[in-house]
Formats: sequence, structure tokens, C-alpha cells
Amino acid sequence: MKLHRIALSALAVALGCANGAVAQDASLKPISGNVRLNAGFTPDPYRVSVVAGGGTDASRLSNSCAGKISEAPDFRLTYEQGSYALSFRTEASEDTTLVVNGPDGSWYCDDDGAGLLNAEVRFNNPRSGVYDVWIGSYGGDLVSGALLITESSNGAGVSASSSMGGAPDTSLTANFGEITLNSGFTPDPYRLDLVAGGSYDASNLGGACVGKISAAPDLQVTYDSSFLPLVIRTRSRADTTLVVNGPDGRWYCDDDTGGDSNAEVRFNSPDSGVYDIWVGTYGDETASTALLITETP
Repeated sequence: MKLHRIALSALAVALGCANGAVAQDASLKPISGNVRLNAGFTPDPYRVSVVAGGGTDASRLSNSCAGKISEAPDFRLTYEQGSYALSFRTEASEDTTLVVNGPDGSWYCDDDGAGLLNAEVRFNNPRSGVYDVWIGSYGGDLVSGALLITESSNGAGVSASSSMGGAPDTSLTANFGEITLNSGFTPDPYRLDLVAGGSYDASNLGGACVGKISAAPDLQVTYDSSFLPLVIRTRSRADTTLVVNGPDGRWYCDDDTGGDSNAEVRFNSPDSGVYDIWVGTYGDETASTALLITETP
């Protein structure tokens, strides 16, 4: 299982706003306290009781942010990074949201990434520094709940995979296994027969991403590159799509480039590292599909 690599999963959206340009003031004393945690902290999750909500509409930060939040942070974490992912999650009986100002000064927001009522902001390659956290109330009322801070994909019991429509999460164990390929691998193409599809709408990732995919990757490939290209393709009678999270943390998506309703994502100068691959379905709920990985044109 991979617990680090990308700067941010699809569960959170970087907004890049300056602290002084918004009503939220990270310099104010946190309402529910603060803590300093080093990577590998115990107990995991770290849990703090909070009252979500406030008088400010979080959408003032960006259309990607939602809920009513306070001016001061609800909680402040000073974190020393290690080799783990870092997640902030809400736990409440009413609809809650999250707004996090990270050590880089950017804003990260989520509404339902941890289920229908709870939010999650996940940093798969977290920085050391201060994380100021606001817990919002989607309906506007003050809501009693908890903020969970964890380095485990399942430590809080509200992993994205536990809910219908859970967002893609590179830390989850791949549905059809994990492999290592060195450039020049044989046989070429590498072929994996799988069942494509899921309940998450890949278009939420933006760009060229479409189709229905699962929360967990379908295949995780650790690849040692050379001068050869790396091509990932689907072969199916159904209309299939591809979503790939590369070693650089970026999302690469395609629908019909592979011809006959098949998808293809090509890396002409591939990086060495981990490629998480989702095979989606455009119209059908699920579909039998062959995933092909090749270094030949």
C-alpha cells in the first residue's frame, strides 16, 4: 500500500489564496486548541471535539469551498513530516465541510470526501509546518462533532472507500494488485484482465477525466523508466476510460484515444516511480476489460 507521493488527492482542491485576502485569519487563536505531532504519532487517529460552523460563507474563498465557518481556525496542527500521508477528517451526524490552510499558504477544501456527511482533506506528501483547520457546517447551524487527524487510510474509520462514490485514493490497496515493471519488460504488452467501473464520477477530477471509477486504483505499477515511452491502454467491447495518477502527482485521463471506444494514456518520457491506474466505464456500470501496458508504439 502506498502512503505517500502526491501533493494532494482528488479529495482536496488547492486554491492558492493569500491569507490576507480573505476573512479567515490564521493568526487568531484556534477555538478548539492546537497540537504538535510528529510523523508516526500515537494514538492514531488524533481526535479533538469541535463545534462546526460560524458566520462566514466558505465559498468566499473559492467556489470549491462550502459551508459556514468561523473567522478563527477551529484547530491548529504543527506537524513534522515523515513517510506517511496526512489526513484531516470530520465526524458528525450532520453535513460538515473542511477548510485547511497548509504550510504552503494555500487553501484546501472538501465537502463529502469521507462520505455523505463528512469531509476529508488528504495530503499524500505533506509538508512540515502549520496546518490551520476550519470545520464548516453545510446547513449553517452549529454542529457538534469531531476532527480526526490520521496517517492511516483507514485509521479514522471513514476512509473514502467506505462510501458510495468515494473519491479516488492512491493510498488504498489496488483492486487487482500491485506490480513492478522495469523498462524493457517482457512480455510486452503486460496484460491484466479486470472489471472496469465504479461509483465515482471521474469528471470531478477535471480536465479530460470522464467515466465511472472506483475509490481504489485498479492497478498500481512501480516502473523503472529508460528512454522508451510508456503507454497504458484499454481493450474492451464497452466504452472504457482511463485515469492515471503519475509519479509527479498529476492526473492523466483519456476516453477514446485508443480507438473503438478504448482509452490510451501515453508518457513519451516517463518518470520512474508509481503509476496508479483506474479503468473507468463511460456508460455501463461495470465492464470486462483488458488493461495493456506497453513500451512499443
